[in-house]
This record gives sequence, C-alpha cells and structure tokens, in this order.
Amino acid sequence: MKQINKTLKDKALFRWGILLLIASVQGANYYFYDAISPLKRDLEENFNFTNTDFGLFVSAYSIPNIFLLMCIWGGIILDRLGIRRTGFLFVVLMTLGAFVTAYGASNYYNQGGFGYGFFNSFLQDYSPALKMMLFGRFLFGLGAETSIVVVSKVIVKWFKGKELAMAFGLKIGIARAGSWAAFYFSPIIAAKTPYWNNAIWFAAMLMGIALLFFFVYSIFDRKYDQQIKHDTKLADEEKFHLNDLVKLISNRSFLFVTLLCMTFYSAVFPFQSFSPDFFLNKFGFDQGLSGKIASLLAVGTTIFTPLVGLFVDKKGRSATLMIFGSILLVFIHLSFALTYISPILLMVLLGIAFSLVPAAMWPSVAKIVDEKRIGTAYGTMFAIQNLGLWAIPLLLGIILDKTNPGVTPETVSMGVASYDYTYALLMLAALGLLGLFFAILLKREDKISGYGLERSTNK
Repeated sequence: MKQINKTLKDKALFRWGILLLIASVQGANYYFYDAISPLKRDLEENFNFTNTDFGLFVSAYSIPNIFLLMCIWGGIILDRLGIRRTGFLFVVLMTLGAFVTAYGASNYYNQGGFGYGFFNSFLQDYSPALKMMLFGRFLFGLGAETSIVVVSKVIVKWFKGKELAMAFGLKIGIARAGSWAAFYFSPIIAAKTPYWNNAIWFAAMLMGIALLFFFVYSIFDRKYDQQIKHDTKLADEEKFHLNDLVKLISNRSFLFVTLLCMTFYSAVFPFQSFSPDFFLNKFGFDQGLSGKIASLLAVGTTIFTPLVGLFVDKKGRSATLMIFGSILLVFIHLSFALTYISPILLMVLLGIAFSLVPAAMWPSVAKIVDEKRIGTAYGTMFAIQNLGLWAIPLLLGIILDKTNPGVTPETVSMGVASYDYTYALLMLAALGLLGLFFAILLKREDKISGYGLERSTNK
C-alpha cells in the first residue's frame, strides 16, 4: 500500500489536475481551428473568398499530415524522444502558425505590410491574404495534429489502468468546449471590436497561453518520470522499427478503427467548419446566430463525452457505441439535407453522436496497441484521418460552387441569392454510412481478436 502513494499519478486530485492542464492545450488548439469558420462572410466581403477558397483554407490544415506524413513521423518521434521534447516542438509550431494566420488577415499586412509583395507576386488568381493565411494554416496543422497525439499519450501515461475512458471523455469535452467558445464568441469579438480580424488575433493569443500551459505540464511530467525512475534511453526492443508500422496496419482491428476514425471525423469536422454558413443560407439566420447554433455541437460533446467515457469505464460496449453513433450521424446529415427540422435539435443530436464515437474509440486503441507503440498508433490514425480532413472541405467547397451556378459572395451578401447545401450534405451522409460499415466490421472482428472492446476499460 505504501508504494501506491509514492507517485504523482496515484494522487487522484493531482492526476485530474494534470488532465485539466493538458486538455486546455487541446482546447486552445480547437478554438483556433474553428475560430475562423463563423467569419466566412467576413472573408468573402473583405478578401473575396469563394467557397472553394474557404474549403482550400480549411483543408490546408491537413496538408502536412498527409503529404509529409507528419502525424506518423510525429508519433514515431514521440515514442523515441518522449512527451516533453516532442510536445514542446509541435506546440511551438502550431502557435507560430496561429500568429502567421492572424497576420495574413491583418490590416497591416493587407495594406502592403511585410511579405505582401512576395505573396502578391505569384498565383495571381489567389489573393495575398489567402496565400499568407494558407501558409499559417499549414504551419498550424504541422504542429496541431501531432500535439493532439502527444496529449493522447499523456492521457494513457497518467490514466491507463485507472479511469482511462473517463479521462479521454473529459479531455475531448474540454477540447470541444474550445470549439463551442470559438463559434460562440468569434463573431461577437468580430462585431464588437473596431476590426473584425481581432477575433483571429484573440484566437492566436490563446495558442500562446497554451504553449505556457504545456511548459508548466512538462515540469510535472519530469518530476513524475524521476519518481518512477523512467529511463529515457530505450532498450533495443522498445525502439521504433519499420516492421512496427507494418504490424499496425495489418492488424484488422486497428485498421477498422482507423478507417472509422477517418470517415466519421470527415463527416463532422468539415461540416462544422461550413455549418455557420449553412445555417445562414438555408434558414436565413444572421452570422452571430449561425455561429451560436453551430456551437451547440461542441456543447453537446462537452456534456456527453465525459458521461460516455464513464459508461465505457464501468460497462464497456465500446464497439456497440461506435455503431450507434454512426447511425445517428447518417440520420442527422440526411435530415439537414432533406428537411427543415430544427437545426438546434439536430446540432444537439450531432453533439451526442460526436460523443458516442470518440469517447469509445480512443481508449479502445489502448487495448489494441501496446503502450510503447501508442504514439505511433495514434500518429498513424491521425495521418489517415487527415486524408479526409484535407479532401472533404475542399470537395465541399467545389460541390457548393458547382451546384450553385451564378451564385456569388456578392449576391449572397446582398440578400438576392443563397447557397443550396443539399448535395454537399448528401455526400457527408454517404461518408457516415461508410463509417457505420467500418464500425460493424470492428465489432465483428473484436469477437475474433479478443481485444475486449466490449468490456470495461479497467479489465
């Protein structure tokens, strides 16, 4: 019994305090990711963004994680160099990207400030504002996804064998609270301050605070490693080998959960980015109200994800919950596309669906994969997930422009036209259906593999 109380991890209050600290880093990440979505109309009016431009901006986040495989490399680096060094590197990168993005939307830059002439010298079909913001979004994505991998490994490190699913659920809930705040407050800051782009600067400053939070976490992480006499030099069998990656992607359970992750998130995050504009066009809401309704997704996940995590800890049923969440997602997108059911109700339901799947999925990976390879596993999942997060926003923008011929940002802002989102939403419903297929395969495979996804996380 004396051994139990010797480490920081075994002190419940301290363990949960660490969770709040590190989850706040991901919350700031999510805030910045979503803060620009409710400002789509401002981007159209000030920089002549088209739907394709906006889709390109959203998808630029995922470019380094697909074409440079940064999530995979980041996961490998994490398993080799550890949480502190890897985390600090990538949190710095996403913070830098946030400030570059804000600079690209600033008045100083767009009035000929530093870098404007260079970005105006090529690809004339795209504005200098878009190109600088794309560069910032690229840098932000370069660090952000691997930082989420780092946060996930922190949760496994401090909670495996304890309240793992509950911890993941609370971490996700705090992150989604960042999304809620972005959709709710970003249009308010834009409207109530002298310059609309102050909303983007505010989001960038939150990333600076997140960097400080990670530095504080690193102090405690170092102390914990000293308590458990953690050896930073890895034994040969613990070092990463290419064969480890081959084993991961040949594991059918890991493959199915990864494909579910890609299809499910691709049907939610891109929709969330476009949702304020969707509510504005289909229901005629103003920009502020549209942002508030879009924020209800994050409200639902903030409330329900920790509860689902607690259920998984106590009762299990992870694979079943992923199936139910996928079914609900398909219903919601079909309802958005084909009916005028209250968007408030549907967004709350979407928040529930987006609680069921992630809260069950992420702790399941810790059952499928050995802890010493958890960074590589999460990195691989995020890399494949980003394939969808890159392609789908861009495809959404293209579908909107192609299925709305003659509709322009100018005619929309004048109130004489609106974008029809029907075909775009039907595509998202099809993605949800594909995710349901992978969820069913995962549950079927679990009966064969015996990883115990239907059992509680404490077993």
